[in-house]
Amino acid sequence: MKKSSVRISLLLISMILSTACNGKVESQNPQISVFARGADISWLPQMEATGYKFYNDNGTEADCFQILKDHGINSIRLRTFVDPSDDPFSGHCSKAETVALAVRAQKWGMRVMLDFHYSDSWADPSKQKKPKAWEGHDFQTLLKDLYNYTADVMNALKSAGVYPEWVQVGNEISGGMVYPEGSTANFSQLVQLINQGYAAIKAVSPHSNVILHLDQGNNSDRFKWWFDNATSNGARYDVIGMSYYPYWLTGNPDYTLSINDLGNNLTDMVSRYGKEVMVVEVGGEDNKVQNTYDMLVAVQKKILAVPDGKGLGVLYWEPEGARSWSHYALSAWAADGKPTHAMDAFLDHINP
Repeated sequence: MKKSSVRISLLLISMILSTACNGKVESQNPQISVFARGADISWLPQMEATGYKFYNDNGTEADCFQILKDHGINSIRLRTFVDPSDDPFSGHCSKAETVALAVRAQKWGMRVMLDFHYSDSWADPSKQKKPKAWEGHDFQTLLKDLYNYTADVMNALKSAGVYPEWVQVGNEISGGMVYPEGSTANFSQLVQLINQGYAAIKAVSPHSNVILHLDQGNNSDRFKWWFDNATSNGARYDVIGMSYYPYWLTGNPDYTLSINDLGNNLTDMVSRYGKEVMVVEVGGEDNKVQNTYDMLVAVQKKILAVPDGKGLGVLYWEPEGARSWSHYALSAWAADGKPTHAMDAFLDHINP
């Protein structure tokens, strides 16, 4: 009888462990606290479709996911556009492509962050053009458009067994989103749009953490003004996301000029608003490898120094997007198809 009970107990433990390792269940777990070391790799399907080959540190051809995992990456961020073109650099990222890549990421044991741009192409501080299909709609219809689209993508992910750990309502929305109605010139309307996105996400995946994301993570005044207004207008969110690109701040890639400001802002946001914080985009010049490596280590240390473990992680924007393919200068990939030493920063980190 005792032996039988032991066997049954061991069997149950085995089943629980097996289930816990299943991506579908793990991705719904609100208690995951592993520090996120991640990458936005939304260009990957296009790169592979054009025949781009990835090589590991030893020069052996390998799946990009394997190379990233070997460099400590545990989380993947994916942008999604409403009705994108087939342009290889500013298109793609449709619902179907996003779901397929999210499934692939989950199979590699990666956590998923979804980044809604609420546009047919790039949305950032310089442009937040509403999707063509939403043009001419009054504001009440736009609220429904945003809710229905958000819920549609989330349900598609759910049907594929993916529950993103994090979801961004908008991308770098320092000036708002879905212009002109959602501009910060009318913060009340912007917050109504944000809250529609929040509600749609939580209706499908209650444990997904909703991120509001601004650029210039070192700019404390920018963040205080924005989140004070968001708070006074009743914005609903879970995490404050930041971009940090020393190269774009002043044209000077010397991160030491702004890294302390980033650290202070991360801590200040937690203190002021009681939210968790992440650097959801970071990048450095591919031809200044040691500088980029040092910057990534410094950023991780600043996030890990945030009190009470409220600094959740850091994600590199398109490290695999080699300049030879993308013409983008801030990847972390070399012309020979191999990751640069900068990617080792995610391995040579200070453990939380």
